[in-house]
Amino acid sequence: MSKRIVRDRCWAALIDVQEFFLSAVADRRSGIEGNMANFARLLGCFQIPIVATLERPIERKGGLPKALKSELDGRAEFFEKDFFDLTKEKAIRNYLRRLKKKQVIVAGCETDVCVLQSCLGLLDLGYEVYVVEELLFSASPNVDAALARMKNVGAIFLTYKTLYYELTEAVDGVPLPDDLPDEAV
Repeated sequence: MSKRIVRDRCWAALIDVQEFFLSAVADRRSGIEGNMANFARLLGCFQIPIVATLERPIERKGGLPKALKSELDGRAEFFEKDFFDLTKEKAIRNYLRRLKKKQVIVAGCETDVCVLQSCLGLLDLGYEVYVVEELLFSASPNVDAALARMKNVGAIFLTYKTLYYELTEAVDGVPLPDDLPDEAV
Protein backbone atom coordinates (compact mmCIF):
# COMPACT_ATOMS: atom_id res chain seq x y z
CA MET A 1 0.00 0.00 0.00
CA SER A 2 1.35 3.42 -0.91
CA LYS A 3 1.82 5.92 1.87
CA ARG A 4 0.53 9.46 1.51
CA ILE A 5 0.58 12.39 3.84
CA VAL A 6 -2.90 13.04 5.19
CA ARG A 7 -3.31 16.61 6.48
CA ASP A 8 -5.38 15.74 9.54
CA ARG A 9 -3.12 12.83 10.52
CA CYS A 10 0.24 14.63 10.50
CA TRP A 11 2.43 16.97 12.46
CA ALA A 12 5.86 18.41 11.68
CA ALA A 13 9.20 18.29 13.46
CA LEU A 14 11.51 21.25 12.90
CA ILE A 15 14.75 20.09 14.46
CA ASP A 16 17.42 22.44 15.86
CA VAL A 17 17.47 25.24 13.29
CA GLN A 18 19.71 27.33 15.54
CA GLU A 19 22.40 29.97 15.17
CA PHE A 20 25.22 27.57 16.11
CA PHE A 21 24.32 25.12 13.34
CA LEU A 22 23.47 27.78 10.76
CA SER A 23 26.86 29.45 11.25
CA ALA A 24 28.49 26.20 10.06
CA VAL A 25 26.70 26.49 6.70
CA ALA A 26 27.15 30.24 6.12
CA ASP A 27 27.29 29.82 2.34
CA ARG A 28 23.80 28.27 2.31
CA ARG A 29 22.30 30.03 5.30
CA SER A 30 20.05 32.50 3.51
CA GLY A 31 18.44 29.77 1.40
CA ILE A 32 18.01 27.48 4.41
CA GLU A 33 16.35 30.20 6.47
CA GLY A 34 14.02 31.15 3.61
CA ASN A 35 13.07 27.52 2.95
CA MET A 36 12.38 26.88 6.63
CA ALA A 37 10.19 30.00 6.90
CA ASN A 38 8.24 28.92 3.79
CA PHE A 39 7.88 25.41 5.26
CA ALA A 40 6.40 26.92 8.44
CA ARG A 41 4.04 29.12 6.38
CA LEU A 42 2.92 26.15 4.28
CA LEU A 43 2.17 24.07 7.37
CA GLY A 44 0.33 27.01 8.90
CA CYS A 45 -1.99 27.22 5.87
CA PHE A 46 -3.11 23.67 6.64
CA GLN A 47 -3.06 24.09 10.44
CA ILE A 48 -0.55 21.26 10.80
CA PRO A 49 0.94 21.20 14.31
CA ILE A 50 4.67 21.93 14.50
CA VAL A 51 7.14 20.79 17.14
CA ALA A 52 10.25 23.00 17.05
CA THR A 53 13.23 21.77 19.03
CA LEU A 54 16.23 23.66 20.33
CA GLU A 55 19.32 21.80 21.44
CA ARG A 56 20.80 22.83 24.78
CA PRO A 57 22.69 24.78 25.94
CA ILE A 58 20.68 27.56 24.31
CA GLU A 59 23.15 30.20 25.54
CA ARG A 60 25.82 28.62 23.32
CA LYS A 61 23.76 27.26 20.43
CA GLY A 62 21.30 30.14 20.14
CA GLY A 63 17.68 30.31 19.19
CA LEU A 64 15.81 30.25 15.92
CA PRO A 65 16.52 32.83 13.22
CA LYS A 66 14.24 35.86 13.62
CA ALA A 67 12.20 35.31 10.43
CA LEU A 68 11.58 31.65 11.24
CA LYS A 69 10.67 32.40 14.84
CA SER A 70 8.11 34.99 13.72
CA GLU A 71 6.54 32.41 11.35
CA LEU A 72 6.37 29.84 14.17
CA ASP A 73 5.11 32.09 16.97
CA GLY A 74 1.59 31.00 17.83
CA ARG A 75 1.83 28.02 15.45
CA ALA A 76 4.43 25.79 17.08
CA GLU A 77 5.23 24.11 20.36
CA PHE A 78 8.83 24.81 21.34
CA PHE A 79 10.93 22.30 23.27
CA GLU A 80 14.50 22.42 24.50
CA LYS A 81 16.25 19.08 24.37
CA ASP A 82 19.29 17.37 25.79
CA PHE A 83 19.08 14.23 23.67
CA PHE A 84 19.90 14.12 19.98
CA ASP A 85 16.77 11.97 19.47
CA LEU A 86 13.76 14.17 20.24
CA THR A 87 11.70 11.09 21.22
CA LYS A 88 13.91 10.57 24.26
CA GLU A 89 12.55 13.79 25.79
CA LYS A 90 9.61 12.99 28.08
CA ALA A 91 7.88 16.35 27.52
CA ILE A 92 7.98 15.87 23.75
CA ARG A 93 6.71 12.27 23.93
CA ASN A 94 3.83 13.38 26.16
CA TYR A 95 2.93 16.18 23.77
CA LEU A 96 3.02 13.80 20.77
CA ARG A 97 0.74 11.32 22.54
CA ARG A 98 -1.82 14.08 23.05
CA LEU A 99 -1.66 15.03 19.35
CA LYS A 100 -2.82 11.53 18.34
CA LYS A 101 -1.32 11.90 14.86
CA LYS A 102 0.85 9.09 13.46
CA GLN A 103 2.50 10.86 10.51
CA VAL A 104 5.38 13.27 10.89
CA ILE A 105 7.06 15.58 8.38
CA VAL A 106 10.71 16.16 9.31
CA ALA A 107 13.05 19.07 8.53
CA GLY A 108 16.11 20.55 10.25
CA CYS A 109 19.63 19.68 11.28
CA GLU A 110 22.01 18.08 11.68
CA THR A 111 21.12 15.46 9.09
CA ASP A 112 23.64 12.94 10.40
CA VAL A 113 22.98 13.48 14.12
CA CYS A 114 19.70 14.89 15.47
CA VAL A 115 17.62 14.34 12.33
CA LEU A 116 18.89 10.78 11.93
CA GLN A 117 18.44 9.84 15.58
CA SER A 118 15.01 11.50 15.79
CA CYS A 119 13.84 9.66 12.67
CA LEU A 120 15.03 6.36 14.14
CA GLY A 121 13.21 7.12 17.40
CA LEU A 122 10.02 8.16 15.62
CA LEU A 123 10.04 5.02 13.48
CA ASP A 124 10.58 2.91 16.61
CA LEU A 125 7.46 4.54 18.11
CA GLY A 126 5.40 3.58 15.05
CA TYR A 127 5.25 6.91 13.21
CA GLU A 128 5.22 7.21 9.43
CA VAL A 129 8.21 9.49 8.86
CA TYR A 130 8.36 11.82 5.84
CA VAL A 131 11.67 13.67 5.43
CA VAL A 132 11.80 16.81 3.28
CA GLU A 133 15.15 16.37 1.57
CA GLU A 134 15.88 20.04 0.73
CA LEU A 135 15.05 21.06 4.28
CA LEU A 136 17.92 19.13 5.86
CA PHE A 137 21.37 20.50 6.54
CA SER A 138 24.55 19.62 8.37
CA ALA A 139 28.02 21.00 8.95
CA SER A 140 29.34 17.68 7.66
CA PRO A 141 29.85 17.59 3.89
CA ASN A 142 29.06 13.87 3.72
CA VAL A 143 25.72 12.75 5.09
CA ASP A 144 25.12 9.99 2.53
CA ALA A 145 25.34 7.20 5.12
CA ALA A 146 22.76 8.93 7.35
CA LEU A 147 20.38 9.45 4.40
CA ALA A 148 20.77 5.82 3.33
CA ARG A 149 20.19 4.60 6.87
CA MET A 150 16.99 6.62 7.27
CA LYS A 151 15.70 5.32 3.93
CA ASN A 152 16.66 1.73 4.75
CA VAL A 153 14.68 1.73 8.00
CA GLY A 154 11.55 3.18 6.45
CA ALA A 155 11.72 6.97 6.33
CA ILE A 156 10.06 8.29 3.18
CA PHE A 157 11.93 11.06 1.41
CA LEU A 158 10.16 13.75 -0.58
CA THR A 159 10.82 17.22 -1.91
CA TYR A 160 9.29 20.45 -0.70
CA LYS A 161 7.42 20.68 -4.03
CA THR A 162 5.99 17.18 -3.56
CA LEU A 163 4.90 18.10 -0.03
CA TYR A 164 3.32 21.35 -1.24
CA TYR A 165 1.15 19.58 -3.81
CA GLU A 166 0.41 16.53 -1.68
CA LEU A 167 -1.03 18.81 0.98
CA THR A 168 -2.91 20.94 -1.57
CA GLU A 169 -4.38 17.79 -3.22
CA ALA A 170 -6.12 19.48 -6.18
CA VAL A 171 -5.85 22.37 -8.60
CA ASP A 172 -8.61 24.14 -6.69
CA GLY A 173 -7.39 22.90 -3.31
CA VAL A 174 -6.74 25.07 -0.28
CA PRO A 175 -5.99 28.64 -1.44
CA LEU A 176 -2.42 29.54 -0.59
CA PRO A 177 -0.76 32.97 -0.44
CA ASP A 178 0.51 34.10 -3.85
CA ASP A 179 3.98 34.76 -2.44
CA LEU A 180 4.38 31.21 -1.02
CA PRO A 181 6.67 29.38 -3.46
CA ASP A 182 5.90 25.80 -4.41
CA GLU A 183 9.59 24.87 -4.53
CA ALA A 184 12.56 25.21 -2.21
CA VAL A 185 15.39 27.50 -3.34
